Amino acid sequence: MSSIGSPLLWTLFAFFVFAALVVDFFALNRQGAHRVTIREAALWSLAWIAVSFAFVGWLWWQLGGTGPDPQAAAAANATAFEFTTGYLIEKALAVDNVFVFLMLFTYFGVPAVFQKRVLMIGILGALLMRAVMIVVGAWAIQRFHWILYLFGAFLVLTAIKMWWAAGQEPDLESNPALRWLRRRIRIAPDFDGEKLFTVVDGVRTATPLLVVILLVGVVDLIFAVDSIPAIFAITTDPFIVLTSNAFAILGLRAMYFLLAGMHERFHLLSYGLALVLLLIGVKMLLIDVYKIPVVWSLVATVSILAASMAASLLLPSRTAGPGAYPFPAKKTEPADPSR
Repeated sequence: MSSIGSPLLWTLFAFFVFAALVVDFFALNRQGAHRVTIREAALWSLAWIAVSFAFVGWLWWQLGGTGPDPQAAAAANATAFEFTTGYLIEKALAVDNVFVFLMLFTYFGVPAVFQKRVLMIGILGALLMRAVMIVVGAWAIQRFHWILYLFGAFLVLTAIKMWWAAGQEPDLESNPALRWLRRRIRIAPDFDGEKLFTVVDGVRTATPLLVVILLVGVVDLIFAVDSIPAIFAITTDPFIVLTSNAFAILGLRAMYFLLAGMHERFHLLSYGLALVLLLIGVKMLLIDVYKIPVVWSLVATVSILAASMAASLLLPSRTAGPGAYPFPAKKTEPADPSR
């Protein structure tokens, strides 16, 4: 499969991601367990967004966007549009990750000072899962072109499901992953700092924090399955697919703390995301009939998301549900997590 990713570009990208994670972990360990303020989250969010657009600007320049060769300039422009569109789509889909993390933390009563470490582990899991799925997806598309039609149909079905589930209150109690964990491990009734295991009545027992981390991994897997086909509808270049995903995920922790207190304001965002996925699914299904230009996809994505966010601010919410989750609608009151 053709790709702009030269050995140098892959090396530089891998080094940057490693350095970013080291800096993040260093800052996390140095600060210790503490409540992240809105100001701190906003600054980190702006920093990650700035880094992402600086990267695509550098990539555009590296590919000859300012050079005299018109073909190289056109290719650089196309690559920049692909990255930006993919980044915005993955960033928007990451908002649903944020809302699910919020639901998990609320259900288990995770103290705010411990949430940052859980999110960091979740980011690592998301990066690893998406990297594996991107490699597998790129190989499958190269070998079997008809996989694109399956991806398109999957995105259309996901969009319909997301539209139907939007606004419904989630029911974590009915989640099969949580039920499976409860049947197989002992869960302590209370947290023990940031420990994953504690001793209750002389027995080594998992803390609720470990359960939350495991469920965050399940969420990462679910959203990776949803988001990877979406980016392949924009480009099949593994380098662009992986870099746009990575940059969108690296800012996930800061975005959580920025949006955690205002999730109800964007109660219509899930409908916008459903429309974006529907558009991308249709684009993929029509790939051999009519190839929708990437710039049109970019404009449509930005317009739909902006309209849904603006409508959320203008129209009051009728429900308390934060959006579409990969969990059933609530039917009963949540039980004690130690059960």
